[in-house]
Amino acid sequence: MGFGKITHAVRMMSLANAFDDADVAEFDARIRSYLNLAADAPLAYTAEPKIDGLSLSLRYENGRLVQAATRGDGEVGENVTANARTIDDIPVEVTGAPEVMEVRGEVYMSHADFAALNARQAERGGKTFANPRNAAAGSLRQLDAQITRARPLRFFAYSWGDLSAPLAATQTQAIERLRRLGFRTNPLTRRCDGPQDMLDHYRSIEEQRATLGYDIDGVVYKVDDLALQNRLGSRSTTPRWALAHKFPAELAWTRLEAIDIQVGRTGALSPVARLTPVTVGGVVVSNATLHNEDYIAGRDSRGEEIRGGKDIRIGDWVQVYRAGDVIPKVADVDLSKRPDDAEPYVFPTKCPECGSDALREPGDAVRRCTGGVVCPAQAVEKLKHFVSRAAFDIEGLGARQVEAFYTDGWITEPAEIFTLEERYGRGLRALKNREGWGEKSATNLFRAIDEKRRIPLSRLLFALGIRHVGESASALIANHYGTWDALEEAMVAAAEPGQAREDLTGIDGVGEVMATSLTSAFANPAERASMDRLVAHLDVQESRRAVAADSPVAGKTVVFTGTLEKMTRAEAKARAESLGAKVSGSVSAKTDLLVAGPGAGSKAKKAAELGVETMDEDGWLALIGG
Repeated sequence: MGFGKITHAVRMMSLANAFDDADVAEFDARIRSYLNLAADAPLAYTAEPKIDGLSLSLRYENGRLVQAATRGDGEVGENVTANARTIDDIPVEVTGAPEVMEVRGEVYMSHADFAALNARQAERGGKTFANPRNAAAGSLRQLDAQITRARPLRFFAYSWGDLSAPLAATQTQAIERLRRLGFRTNPLTRRCDGPQDMLDHYRSIEEQRATLGYDIDGVVYKVDDLALQNRLGSRSTTPRWALAHKFPAELAWTRLEAIDIQVGRTGALSPVARLTPVTVGGVVVSNATLHNEDYIAGRDSRGEEIRGGKDIRIGDWVQVYRAGDVIPKVADVDLSKRPDDAEPYVFPTKCPECGSDALREPGDAVRRCTGGVVCPAQAVEKLKHFVSRAAFDIEGLGARQVEAFYTDGWITEPAEIFTLEERYGRGLRALKNREGWGEKSATNLFRAIDEKRRIPLSRLLFALGIRHVGESASALIANHYGTWDALEEAMVAAAEPGQAREDLTGIDGVGEVMATSLTSAFANPAERASMDRLVAHLDVQESRRAVAADSPVAGKTVVFTGTLEKMTRAEAKARAESLGAKVSGSVSAKTDLLVAGPGAGSKAKKAAELGVETMDEDGWLALIGG
């Protein structure tokens, strides 16, 4: 028996990352541009240590802790309420809080407590943990809350979700209020006046990192004014008003033993370095990405040096790091230690998996297999993507299981996942009879698959693995078309020039490249048939933004043109979409409203010809309530 599921009232977002000072300056400039603030206008931020732990959301009603949930996929997490109640830093009751208050933060384990726990585990012959984060995550997710109680877990509060009343007017004041309510907040959190102040505090925290007694992997910046946070809003998965500035990755040197080629779901041939194992940031690394063939060669097809290219050869001594403390990458090569017999690496022009031609389109840094559906590597990688966390996220069906089922012919396309029980649930070839499986694990898998038959449109679209269509774009497109039937019909029509194509490319964030990729996928007979077989087993949920009941523009198509003077174009679009409107980049017979500022040209003329309602910026602000 596992944990129950909890749908977050307010999505738990992830954070965009910064890796150098320039990224922080760009973050500030981007916010000023969005809000139409001058470069010298006051704009305060907060800066706080980024705790390397497990995100947790605590829901209080009338001052009592009623629910605790892990982040999960941001929309749905696991119910760990009983376990959260055992953590000393988490108050079970609070006085003076809003009637409904969701407090969010990070569960972690200190270095000293981690060492003591591992020592106790070793003495008992039990499992020891690789690092404090794994120990914290494993301890919080114990089915027996008494085991969690015995583990030394701690909690820092730094954010909030659903609120019946505001906590304060600024991030700084809200964190202080959480502290007064009895939550532990990080004492290194401080208010900063602009990028330089933020970077100064970043370096101060970095200098203290080794002495804090707990793991951090960066500093998080947030716009301090909560009214500005509200105006800035969020992209599909990350808030515009926050940024995680990661610490530099640890570096290590080792020998490059071989270069292998992996084929991805879009046919991309990706070179992988096979390394003499080396410890990087506390993790043993034996494989690392080599990016693409130009990065390895150091020169392009004309023999000209490529910026960032390394001329990497088998046998070289290479420098390795873990990007974002996660993905191992090769950073550099020591040419002084190159073996005399080292030869330039010749990148393959045939797919190593299916033998099809591997071509590189002009302007593309990646060489791709042309085999398509006949390439087994592409088929397996598409299936892995389909069951990944941001897609269908089927518990018990991960990359290893997908590979095994594909090899044995049990699952060759997504639709067959949903007929697995029908085909292999009983009889001599039943799943429970496979090595590594039993009746309980097979039953759990079939149940997990059934639970995913009901799926949001955005997740389904992302799961299809269409090139250029990522998680954010899938959400935008799903919100625009609403239903699978409408999306499918539109993609077929948008394959040719016309209104449907203009409607697709008019979605903010969808350009010609993505539009072509989408329409090509729906126009491909084999891909389309595979989609149809899949959708026949699903209950695809209509995609609609949560909007106020009294929104005057919900469901309407709005176009902005000309110069907006009281808000930027980006903010105007985001505000319209938050109210349930569809924002398009072109005027058509389907346009309900044109908002025209000074300088409006052809769009205003076309709107007049079509009889589309037109108003100025003041009229728009009056319509939506400011």
